[in-house]
Amino acid sequence: MKPLVSVVIPFFNMEEFLAQTIDWALESTYWPFEIMLVDDGSTDGGALIAEDYAQRFDHITFLRQVNQGVSVARNYGISEAKGVYILPLDGDDRICPRFIAEAVEVLQARPDVKVVTAEGEFFGDKTGYRKLPEFDIRLLARKNILHVSALYRKSDWKEAGGYCPEMKGREDWDFWISMLKTGGEVVRLPLIGYQYRIRPNSKRIQTRKLKKQINNLLNARHAEFFKRVLGGPLRIHRTWSRPYNKLLRLFGLLG
Repeated sequence: MKPLVSVVIPFFNMEEFLAQTIDWALESTYWPFEIMLVDDGSTDGGALIAEDYAQRFDHITFLRQVNQGVSVARNYGISEAKGVYILPLDGDDRICPRFIAEAVEVLQARPDVKVVTAEGEFFGDKTGYRKLPEFDIRLLARKNILHVSALYRKSDWKEAGGYCPEMKGREDWDFWISMLKTGGEVVRLPLIGYQYRIRPNSKRIQTRKLKKQINNLLNARHAEFFKRVLGGPLRIHRTWSRPYNKLLRLFGLLG
């Protein structure tokens, strides 16, 4: 029998998009799978939509929590999930029908692989191919190069400590660092596996002003990793972190 996959969809005030995202997830060619809908304290009609789907589909579960942020909501959904494999999905994005089936094949065949991702596209206020570089742990130290919707083992989520509740932006980047800094391969499938919605008030845009706080928390959580890969802390100008740290060491200003 094939392993169960859990698609975990946390949402906050996603009434406009949630039903479409669930419908797209239901189009998956893989079986068996379940969908975990986690309402992070919405004040719109999103909870009613999620509750309706849970009543109509036996493999959809609806969970609710007071508003605590996407990391806590994801962790809640994953902790309640029964699947061997986890696929996080934002409440306004699309996962494409073939992705889960092909990603499961990779994880089943290769225990050295921790994450299976795919090519992506933008839709909404921006359209076109979403070009992300090939995976490199040294590049992951400077920027997030993995989409949030990738397939991984629930056991690896647990070992990584889950998503960090203190991260109020780039929480998926922090999670990928937590999971992959101890090793593990990443495979990108040669297919469009997800579509990433761009809208004016998206969380990514809202959290740009938190860059300093995010950097400080990343450095606190992954100091040894950044020292090993970047020669010192992650800097505000992230691309220049390694040469800047090297220069400071040259002048004896960094241990």
